[in-house]
Amino acid sequence: MDSRIRTAVAGVEAYVVGGAVRDDLVGRQVVDVDVATPDPEVAARIYAGLANGAIFPLSERHGAWRVAFKDGSTVDFTPLAGTIEDDLRTRDFTINAIAQPVAGGEYVDPLHGRADLESRTLRAVSETIFEDDPLRLLRAVRLEDELGFELDSETEGLVRRSAGLVADPAGERIVSELERLSPEGFGRADELGLLAPLGGSLERLRSVEVVDTPGYLLVVVLGESLERLPVSNELKRLGRTLLRAERPEDDSPRAIHRFRSETEPWALTALAFLGAGDLYEAVRAARVAEPEEPLLRGDELGLQPGPEIGRLLDRIAEERAAGTISTKDEALQLVERERTTEPT
Repeated sequence: MDSRIRTAVAGVEAYVVGGAVRDDLVGRQVVDVDVATPDPEVAARIYAGLANGAIFPLSERHGAWRVAFKDGSTVDFTPLAGTIEDDLRTRDFTINAIAQPVAGGEYVDPLHGRADLESRTLRAVSETIFEDDPLRLLRAVRLEDELGFELDSETEGLVRRSAGLVADPAGERIVSELERLSPEGFGRADELGLLAPLGGSLERLRSVEVVDTPGYLLVVVLGESLERLPVSNELKRLGRTLLRAERPEDDSPRAIHRFRSETEPWALTALAFLGAGDLYEAVRAARVAEPEEPLLRGDELGLQPGPEIGRLLDRIAEERAAGTISTKDEALQLVERERTTEPT
């Protein structure tokens, strides 16, 4: 226990709750800590001063505060309005409904979460947890996936009956859960009926190669439906690149150059998406052979600024990659031929 947390809540009732307790009990690294205490703002301000963290309100409606650090870790201080037992009964799964007194002492475990940790069982705290917060449907799959646990039969049935609610939470929250799923996790989500309401499908996942490019699995599973969610512009660009990518005709320098022009910096990822792993080495070789400088710059073409400059530079780059030109003079001759043969 961080002694600075003890100092921040000294003299008041306070408990570490949720995932931090769960992860500590199963021997996983604890990254984010959640502390329930009667006055979260005061505790957060004291802790932020002691730990040199950035403080901000996490939920003005519920009165929660967060202290964040440069390494990505956080400590949240949430309101403890009644007893800790009442607080724990509002949580999602029994393994997340265990509290550890900050001041020391026995765990508070009214729903027998530690027994479920030992049996690796994911059990709902109540029959209303998914109505209370439908994001818990995806969290159930994610916790199964990350922890290697299994839903008990009653909770699994509850997930299946509540699957139609899965698209109700804010898009940002949905994405945050989906981003953490493995291919097996997506398979489990589909089995439970959670993918179709999000516009997802396992169809592509059965044929592509899996790579670790951030967001890749989201593109594979959601396809065009990804655009409906509030993902980053970078991920949207990745999605559009992969979805419009076409396998190169062959492994010739020209074909590989054209493919890379359409797909970089994700050319290898696009090959995985297309199931074209046999062309990996051709793309890697083209990257290694990539010239450091172009044969010509746009201002050397003697043209007014406009799209024609870009077209000519692309032609030069392609012919250079194909090996038909290699010098500045040859590039200028190519430009002259291109301009001479332009339709009038």
